[in-house]
Amino acid sequence: MTAAAQAHISSTAAPGAELEADIVVIGGGLGGVSAALAAARQGARVVLVEELDWLGGQLTAQAVPPDEHPWIESLSASQSYAALRHGIRAYYRTHMPLTEAARGSLRLNPGQGNVSTLCHEPWVAVKVIDSLLAPHVAAGRVTVLRQHRLLQVQAGGDRLRAVRVRDLVNECERVLQAPMFIDATETGDVLEMAQVEHVFGAEARSRTGEPHALAEADPFDQQAITWCLAADYLPGEDHTIDKPAAYDRLKTLQLDCWPGPQFSWTLSDFVTHQPRERPLFVGPSDAESLYDLWHARRIAWRLNFEPGAYASDITLANWPQMDYWEKPIVGVAPQAQAQALEEARQFSLAFFYWMQTDAPRHDGGCGYRGLRLRGDVLGTSDGLAKQAYYREGRRIEAEFTVLEQHVGVKARPGQDAAESFFDSVGIGAYRIDLHPSTRGRNTVDIDSFPFQIPLGALLPVRVDNLLPACKNLGTTRVTNGAYREHATEWSIGEASGTLAAFALARRQPPRAVRADAALLADFQATLERQGVLLAWPAFGALTPTRRVGYKHAAA
Repeated sequence: MTAAAQAHISSTAAPGAELEADIVVIGGGLGGVSAALAAARQGARVVLVEELDWLGGQLTAQAVPPDEHPWIESLSASQSYAALRHGIRAYYRTHMPLTEAARGSLRLNPGQGNVSTLCHEPWVAVKVIDSLLAPHVAAGRVTVLRQHRLLQVQAGGDRLRAVRVRDLVNECERVLQAPMFIDATETGDVLEMAQVEHVFGAEARSRTGEPHALAEADPFDQQAITWCLAADYLPGEDHTIDKPAAYDRLKTLQLDCWPGPQFSWTLSDFVTHQPRERPLFVGPSDAESLYDLWHARRIAWRLNFEPGAYASDITLANWPQMDYWEKPIVGVAPQAQAQALEEARQFSLAFFYWMQTDAPRHDGGCGYRGLRLRGDVLGTSDGLAKQAYYREGRRIEAEFTVLEQHVGVKARPGQDAAESFFDSVGIGAYRIDLHPSTRGRNTVDIDSFPFQIPLGALLPVRVDNLLPACKNLGTTRVTNGAYREHATEWSIGEASGTLAAFALARRQPPRAVRADAALLADFQATLERQGVLLAWPAFGALTPTRRVGYKHAAA
């Protein structure tokens, strides 16, 4: 950094507001938290920056119950992710009024939702994440800056030098300096600010060779975002919200590739694109139908708790009817992004109003007026999540890019497993799952093999001291659809945090670890010692994942 640049970034901060650490992690989602934990376990001093007051990203602030592979209860990618899951169950058993049967259940599923074996209320995960960080915070290894917004990144040559953040509570600025930085933002914001080589949107088939890539690249062909909400249902009561201003237009909005209006119980099937009925309830709200919307992501099942503890089940709405695809949010001007995000919020509220007033009921009536927004379980006053659910963002131009040919079943004819990577730093499993796009394209939902995370996908082609920790690793838009879910994001963050600390301790840039066989072996051994699996077990064949309703299961 030039002296002038250093003076500029420092002069905007309050005296004494400069912080120095070994590693600065920007973004407190699952990847950022995991990176901070992993680096702290290696003895590094870490500053973790998050714009919101909650850590946890897609699991908490975005309110999405964990999407996980079908073997998760017996095979976790890492001990630290297993500790997160165990901590959530332990919190319910210790602090919540569970029935004796629920308390004694080995695989307690608080919400009994079918998308996961651990559907739970987001605020509980917030407390557990804070508890995982607590020993490192107490020891001074981790400093957490909540409600701090990234303003500026200073880079010189092939290195980042400092970042400037704003304390949104105290209305002051801070400068954070470190020899290593990790981008764990939801849309890869550091990549853009630091002018790190990256892509966003859809690549061309001529570049990737992927069967499901587009014929021509289109950076503004991006997956829909969803602004999730939580609700319970109190029949006989009226909790109808004010009619959203755009409701009359939105209630008839239709993707050209859908069988009817988006606000409907008739959807386009994720896989076949044929019409499919998906009502809120197929019978009374207590009916245990796996594949109606109410039970898909239910986060609190009142029958798991003592009588009277919960007046109703609570469900988390992250459903196809709520996918906002009208405008892209990555790579556009800040004002355009803000407008699109607000429209996404209004889109979700309009769908909720439709369910309350115009939706066909399972009993032949019209509208479920007893639906009630439950922002209290999301830490908000309006019933919506703190943050939109982002399915993709900017992705680094990496030393190695994961392609559909590496993990997709049909893209690997004659193979019975994903590509084996010599530089694996973790494992994951999920379908290639792309939601409707901002160009009006329908879903891509195809089989993939359980896969590895290659170290090369964590290494930018040029910059030496920045690593990705979530959806911004070196994948294509197609394979990002498999690498974006909760457990894999945690593993990406864990690998990056460990790599940052490992490289600093040896005074080597991260790319040198991959380039040197001895260093790579030492690094992989370090990961294994902290409980990270680098390859899928060899006991029997692991089949691809397939979609059954909202549930991912073994084929």
